[in-house]
Amino acid sequence: MQQYTLPLFIVGLILITKGADWFTESAVSISQKSGIPKMLIGATIVSFATTAPEFTVSVYAAYLGQTGLTVGNAVGSAICNAGLILGGVIVLRSIPVEDSSFLKRGAFMVVSALLLLVTSIDGVLTPVDGMLLLVVFVAFMYYNYRRQSVIFGMNEEVYEDLEEVSGSISKDVAFFVLGAALVVGGSRILIDSGTDIAMWLGVPEMVIGLTLIAFGTSLPELVTALSATKKGHNDLAVGNILGANTMDIALILGVSSLISDLPIEEQSLYYDFPAMLLIMGMIVVFGLTGRKLARWEGAVILATYIAYIGGLFFFYMQ
Repeated sequence: MQQYTLPLFIVGLILITKGADWFTESAVSISQKSGIPKMLIGATIVSFATTAPEFTVSVYAAYLGQTGLTVGNAVGSAICNAGLILGGVIVLRSIPVEDSSFLKRGAFMVVSALLLLVTSIDGVLTPVDGMLLLVVFVAFMYYNYRRQSVIFGMNEEVYEDLEEVSGSISKDVAFFVLGAALVVGGSRILIDSGTDIAMWLGVPEMVIGLTLIAFGTSLPELVTALSATKKGHNDLAVGNILGANTMDIALILGVSSLISDLPIEEQSLYYDFPAMLLIMGMIVVFGLTGRKLARWEGAVILATYIAYIGGLFFFYMQ
């Protein structure tokens, strides 16, 4: 381990923390000034920005032929987002689920995971499978586009209001981009330095890919969710996780499989994928049955994630 590894780790953490603060505040401000619901902002714009690290790492790994890292990072990030991040956020504060869009966005997330499982049964994710995943992603984005159209309703008064605040929104957009850049850049530094530390400690490469790198690329979602929840914007946090998970699977693995066939290990097919589906399904069911995600439900989701990680180390440390 290089002598500058630990200082870089700390620098990455600082960049992410500050970037997430600007990122969340500007996203909320844009939502308030434009009239677009925070759930929609979180599921689209914020999700695109926070998913950038996963996309970069997985697609580049596929290009280099490191297909195990591609699948491990995307799936591991989705599990981390749903189990650790959203589960942890719910433990801190229960989240009301009143908007019907939660069900539909949750359905897109679960369908993308289920499609991944089905297309991987033959042991490889091919370009044809990737195109099927991309169809889900396109459908998800079309749904969000339609939601935005319904909200605006092609009403001239709404557009007049938007024109009046366009000047102030431009400043928010600038801080949004700057915050996103800090989060993504900080994540990259944290991933590299964290991986060096883990390898120095002798942790197996596969475990690093499914845990540390997955956690590192999910840091934008984590800090954004914590910042949004702390400021009372729970719907932004939930929308971000639902959108990011759909993109992790449908977009990232869809594009990656177009670059190279992605072999699927039996352990992923029979352990990682089912664990991902279980946690995602719990989120949707809990949200629908009680009209809110209660703190005890968050504890169950978080405990399931911890059990998954424990099993992961058990399998790979043998």
